[in-house]
Amino acid sequence: MVSIFKREFFSYFNSPLGYVFLTAFYFFSGMFFYVFVLVHNSTRIGMICENMFQIVLFVVPIITMRLLSEEKRQKTDQVLLTSPISLTSVVYGKFLAACSILAIGTAVTLIYAFVISAFSVSSLNWLEIFGNILGLLLLGGAMISVGLFISALTESQVVAAVSTFAVSIGLLFVEMLSSGLNNEIITTIINGISFSGRYREFTQGIFNISNFLYFISVIVIFNFLTVRIIEKRRWA
Repeated sequence: MVSIFKREFFSYFNSPLGYVFLTAFYFFSGMFFYVFVLVHNSTRIGMICENMFQIVLFVVPIITMRLLSEEKRQKTDQVLLTSPISLTSVVYGKFLAACSILAIGTAVTLIYAFVISAFSVSSLNWLEIFGNILGLLLLGGAMISVGLFISALTESQVVAAVSTFAVSIGLLFVEMLSSGLNNEIITTIINGISFSGRYREFTQGIFNISNFLYFISVIVIFNFLTVRIIEKRRWA
């Protein structure tokens, strides 16, 4: 798994993908920092992280679209399928590499917190800040696992990216859909699977173990499905 992780991680910086992702991430987080902290004089990091929800959904496909689709297109997946390394290690090596790029982007939140702490007359709640960062990483990790799963279904990076974008749009509208329904049972189900509702609690400084377990479950389930897809190709 370590060798897969290293290869994937450094490949992001041997191509424009890693730089494009980090540039987009830093640009939008910096813009939100400017708007909410410098313009509106807010000291809540949660405001920045809450507005990063949509950004994460739409920039994650940049780092997931090639993870497995490119291997399939170049036929290098045959090496992975016939190698003695377990398929679970392959999937999690690629998953952790993408998560590491996300973590590098998310780390800028700490810089914002230190800047606010240096110029704010009131002390910051660092537990709340780390909770926001954890929520951002969990949200991104869940989307990476979804994108990795979609990447395993096709050999086209474009199709993988567009499909993951489509899932992101669906996640954006799922909560809006629930608000327009009169059926309480369906509304409860939709709210239960809503990424935005569960993520918002992290940005509000609320640590709910069910939200933590939900995102972890999404990651585990989609990575498991990805392993099954690759395994099917191996036996085929």
